Amino acid sequence: MKNNECQPMTGKANLLPGSFLFRTKARTIFSLLFILPLLSAGQSPSFGSYMNPVIPGDHPDCTLTRIGDHFYTTGSSFNVTPVIWHSTDLVHWEVIAQPVSASWSNYGDAPGGGCWGGQIVFYNDQYWHFFSRANTMYYVKASAPEGPWGTPVRINNPAGLPYGLGYDNSVFIDDDNRWYLVVKNGQPNNGIVELGANGQPAGALYDLKWLNPGPSYPYSWAEGPVIWKYGGYYYYSFARDLAGGQKVMRSKTLTAEQSAWTLFGDFFNESDPLKSGSLFTSPNHASAAVMLDDSTSWVVHPLYAKGEWKGQGRQGLLNQVRYYAAGRPIADYPVNKSFTAPRLPSTGIPWGVPINDDFSGPKLHPAWSFLGQTPTLKWSLTDRPGWLRLSPKSTSKAMTVIQNDGEHSYALVTRLEFDPQAAADGAGLRIMRGDEKLFVKLFITRLAGGEKGVVFSYDLTRYETGVTSGDTLWLKMVRVNHKISGYFSANGLTWNPVGSAVDVSEIDSYSDFETFTGTRQGLFVEGSRSAWFDLYIYRDAFTPILAECPANQQGVTRTSPSQGISTLDYISAGDWVLYAGTAFGDGELIPPADSVVFEAACLGAGGTIEVWLDSLDTGRKIGTCTITGTGGWNTFRNFTAPVERVTGSHDVYLKFTGGAGTRLFMLRWITFIRKNTVTSVAEPAGHTFSSGGELMLYPNPSVVEVHIRSPFPFHTLEILTLKGERIFLDQGEAVEIRSLVPPVPAGAYIVRVTGKAGTTSALMVVGR
Repeated sequence: MKNNECQPMTGKANLLPGSFLFRTKARTIFSLLFILPLLSAGQSPSFGSYMNPVIPGDHPDCTLTRIGDHFYTTGSSFNVTPVIWHSTDLVHWEVIAQPVSASWSNYGDAPGGGCWGGQIVFYNDQYWHFFSRANTMYYVKASAPEGPWGTPVRINNPAGLPYGLGYDNSVFIDDDNRWYLVVKNGQPNNGIVELGANGQPAGALYDLKWLNPGPSYPYSWAEGPVIWKYGGYYYYSFARDLAGGQKVMRSKTLTAEQSAWTLFGDFFNESDPLKSGSLFTSPNHASAAVMLDDSTSWVVHPLYAKGEWKGQGRQGLLNQVRYYAAGRPIADYPVNKSFTAPRLPSTGIPWGVPINDDFSGPKLHPAWSFLGQTPTLKWSLTDRPGWLRLSPKSTSKAMTVIQNDGEHSYALVTRLEFDPQAAADGAGLRIMRGDEKLFVKLFITRLAGGEKGVVFSYDLTRYETGVTSGDTLWLKMVRVNHKISGYFSANGLTWNPVGSAVDVSEIDSYSDFETFTGTRQGLFVEGSRSAWFDLYIYRDAFTPILAECPANQQGVTRTSPSQGISTLDYISAGDWVLYAGTAFGDGELIPPADSVVFEAACLGAGGTIEVWLDSLDTGRKIGTCTITGTGGWNTFRNFTAPVERVTGSHDVYLKFTGGAGTRLFMLRWITFIRKNTVTSVAEPAGHTFSSGGELMLYPNPSVVEVHIRSPFPFHTLEILTLKGERIFLDQGEAVEIRSLVPPVPAGAYIVRVTGKAGTTSALMVVGR
């Protein structure tokens, strides 16, 4: 990996404690209560700056809308279900809705198809989302941005416009509440179409046919046009084409008259001396500029990383717009440095990486997109609560739920139940190139000999191994830059490799100028059998985390790569890094973390690493590790420190402290370690435990009340007769201890508890 082709290495994040994303039902209320006091306690010092991208992974043709104190961005999704991103600070973004249902009969299912463009606006007390499908404009409406959204309505072409409404359009609402569709269709056609209250064309038409006339087409495609207003002027900005370049012009009036518009030229700061070394170059397709209450203005814009990471698509970047002489706007160039963040409040939204999910909610999280038109009967969260059921679309068409793939290091984990009957049946994890022609897959299937097995495949490479552990297995796919490895496990604790690592540089560097979609990751099933997925982890805390490319950071640099990885270096006091979306499990299937290991090198006096969850200083500090001298900058060893009990999904910050002005240490890997023993419970005075396996009941015999202690959290409690007949059932939130007044006559019974980690039972004697 080139030294300048990792994510930029300076910046600060805007996250607050209390991730909403990988929580059990028992912790939902606790997480909400945990956040509320922190929101009023002041912003974290890590919220003052940011580095791009703020939306890692594919976010093409994006727009930006401010509605009150909230910000929304959407854009082209192509064959992937479109999503709406929400933010309160322009830096931290969460997916809140899918405005166009994957089950819409007109959606289609082909690479490069689907929805093009997209913008959400608030008009006449309703939310509207405009988009294009097959070169035809539509809108959907909702009473809240989270939905539910209505059925798409086709927008009629106005009789006075000599071309269709096209694609990659935007919406502009003027001060007088008149609103307009800003239109692009083909190279020579730009226009502005006034809309009526019903979202259909009504009123003024402005044909800007002079902007990019053929046959020379001076601005290539002049695509993705947007309009905003500043200082009493209308600003019109457009991209040259997919390869880059953004132009801007302004007029005192909204008009089709060419002489009324002053063309300023380049919109981004093309004279920035750092631009030649930037990971992101040739910015274009910018949103309209949105002004904040402090009079600063901002745009989001999609941009390919260059070279070896281009395949991850046009990622979502944020940059400030500044107005100079004669009102000329110039947007900051997205160079590799930390930018000052907008002065806006963060409200607990985590960094916008793929979510971790335990599928415990009543609805599928909107961050999960479907690939192509997908009937609702092909998936379910209600058939078996806590599990996602996926069924193949047909015997020849896989069913896929996916998210962005925008970072360079993570560990995907899923637990699934699947009973394949033939070699064509498969279910598991996969990473997909944008054109849907090249995949990395780790899946359960039937092998050639008929036995059940796990296969790890990429292109022409295929590794397989037989398994005998039943229908439920764990799968893990680990990315370390361009190398991906596959593993399986019977219990989620002990992992077995499937073959060797594969090099996916062809996926990561793919230039997709035909289907326009970046790399995706997620779950799939194919063949003729349904699969049941219990969870999805994006960044497993218990798999080594590569230190070199944090999602956000301040101050540190990187060494040149060696054997495919680099090291964080020149770490000084006050520097920090962020590893987003780190999943510690729910404490039910997997024991919680109780320590952390840092692989570090140090020649000097060293320093300390503070581990924070979700933000610095205003978050929760769970541990501190001291790094001492190792004898040289090339001599690495492990340093271990205890951490407080951690479960759930968190953005993990590391804050570095030590002597001022010194090179404290180098850092290569971070790994959290699970607690691997069940804490013993002191026997209450005067009582005796009766244990069946590790389930403890006291007092036993019981006259009034029995206390039930399980070695793992359980959600189902049963009382059975000695013949095995169930006479009592109670299901609720997962707990480890319950008190129960036995609702049965005197006698002997079996108490059985069940959780995700298994089932255990004990003999209970009830006396009256």
